[in-house]
Amino acid sequence: MLKQINVEQLRVGMFIHKFCSTWDESPFWRTSLLLDNPNDLQKIQESGLQEVWIDTSKGLDVGKSAAEKNEAETAAQKNVPPPVVVPRRASFDDEMARAKKICADGKTAVTTMFQEARMGNALNTAQAHSLVEEISSSVMRNPDALISLARLKNKDDYTYMHSVAVCALMIALAKKMRMDDQQIMDAGLAGLLHDVGKMMVSQSILDKPGKLTDDEFVAVKEHPVEGHKILSESPDVSEAALDVCLHHHERFDGTGYPHRLKGEQISLFSRMGAVCDVYDAITSNRAYKAGWEPSESLRRMAEWNGHFDPVVFQAFVKCIGIYPTGALVKLKTGRIGVVVEQSENSLLTPKVKVFFSVKSNSYIPPEVVDLAKLEGSDKIVGLEDAQKLGLKNVDGVWAGAA
Repeated sequence: MLKQINVEQLRVGMFIHKFCSTWDESPFWRTSLLLDNPNDLQKIQESGLQEVWIDTSKGLDVGKSAAEKNEAETAAQKNVPPPVVVPRRASFDDEMARAKKICADGKTAVTTMFQEARMGNALNTAQAHSLVEEISSSVMRNPDALISLARLKNKDDYTYMHSVAVCALMIALAKKMRMDDQQIMDAGLAGLLHDVGKMMVSQSILDKPGKLTDDEFVAVKEHPVEGHKILSESPDVSEAALDVCLHHHERFDGTGYPHRLKGEQISLFSRMGAVCDVYDAITSNRAYKAGWEPSESLRRMAEWNGHFDPVVFQAFVKCIGIYPTGALVKLKTGRIGVVVEQSENSLLTPKVKVFFSVKSNSYIPPEVVDLAKLEGSDKIVGLEDAQKLGLKNVDGVWAGAA
């Protein structure tokens, strides 16, 4: 039986059928869950939500006895994992300096690994695991720096830097989805190695600036199967990495390739990989087109009905923000700026580095504005197009000499 109750009535042992909120306000990426962890209960009570729907056929009802309540709480406490030690969040500027080195080292490492694969040699998986650990550490310290920096790739190093970027996105998404440490590392390795099969595709096809012929497109579509063969012959490659390599082009509605899997026939890791792969691809400059602006990319992805698992996509948006790092925005005060860092508490109040005034139609001294601290006095009123405004080197405003 479904019942709508106040958040104050929630207790351990209840089954939450649905949160009375929009998805971006929900404290969890899941739409329903068994409330078996006191930490989750506290998180919900502190989230600002007022009401939830519970399913009394799957969990406790309101008004159950104190004995039942205590029994449920005791059972839950026995299963509560030890608290996760979260590293102190680094400032964006500090992490950006480290992220630049990780991206440079990552490009070199991935280039070497993939070239070895092109020559028919087994991958250096020890090097891959080490790189995933470095990327994971950076994402845990401050996800905005490396994720946004890895997006700034040119068409010549796209294949290699795309792997670094998808690795970082997979780690951040796995963390947002509250996966454990091993699952987070598996997600990162899967992201790093998902496109290794492209080494079996002619470089002239990968670099072709115009539309592919039918035969060329067929050749490109073989890369998941070729990549799976390479990883199957390499040591210490997780099942998640094998699966994502083979199935990151499957679509939730069954229209993808190579096996036309549908819905939950596609593993959760591969559904995550599909979102991360596409987002980085369409926001990056490619041989045949310029990348789309981050917020525009999210808007378009949201319109592709059937392409992605909607729950995973919603978690992804929460992960990188409605206004992702690098998005050009206009504030209520008439200033133009670039989003440089997400707020930990709200998708709508990131930090913005303002550098242009619409009122005076001129550049102003760059200044970082924390919208979370200016609630009521300034806010984002819309997205802007750098070309229409005649603005140059917008990426350089926040990325420095990247």
